[in-house]
Amino acid sequence: MAGPILVFDSGVGGLSVVAALRARLPHAALAYACDNAMLPYGRRQDAWLVERILTVCEAAVAASRCAALVVACNTASTLALDALRERLRVPVVGTVPAIKPAAMVSRSRHIGLLATSATVARPYTLRLIETFAADCRVRRVAADPLVREAERHLAGELPDSAVIASALAPLWEEPELDTVVLGCTHFPLLRDLLSAAAPRAVTWVDSSDAIARRTAQVASGVALGAGPGQSFASAPDAPLAGVLSRFGFSGPRPLALG
Repeated sequence: MAGPILVFDSGVGGLSVVAALRARLPHAALAYACDNAMLPYGRRQDAWLVERILTVCEAAVAASRCAALVVACNTASTLALDALRERLRVPVVGTVPAIKPAAMVSRSRHIGLLATSATVARPYTLRLIETFAADCRVRRVAADPLVREAERHLAGELPDSAVIASALAPLWEEPELDTVVLGCTHFPLLRDLLSAAAPRAVTWVDSSDAIARRTAQVASGVALGAGPGQSFASAPDAPLAGVLSRFGFSGPRPLALG
């Protein structure tokens, strides 16, 4: 039986991937699931997170009857991707910081990685840098407060410009830095605000197109989209429903997490 492509994130950050998926797979049905009750993931303990991610994704996959799962969360991907692939019977596409494309476009060979504290410190992230940006200087900046600002922004609240400026400030200490990796799927939702807060022009790079391309390669038996897509949340509420509606999803149903 055909099913949708299910996009999963801790909160609404995964919505930054939805446009790229629809551009590459315009007729595919999409569903969305988030663990907003436990937002943000970036500051939680690894062992706890792995079990939580497995529990939530298993519940969302069962509820949506999806054809493929897109883990649109860097923290979840770097921690639990292998475990998810072992546990689930559908293809699982992960998200990693766009170090490789950033290194390809940087002229100064000096790039920044803006991510959550968990992603910035992951051995997986360091291996990406060693493999694809060995000739670059990479300034890694933990910017956890931007997750909340992205959530607030999509909910219709005014983002705090001081928080955004403070999160970006370490990047501008590097005068030759010309490219910034948005290493959390929440951050592209703030792209215009980040660009406006930057004291000089830089190239912002994220993983959404790569995720969509990989999903198109591995997903099969995908249902055709017809009307709003399903959505699921660990803590459904009216503001979340409003955000999801603007991205083409129905109001969230509660996930049965046992």
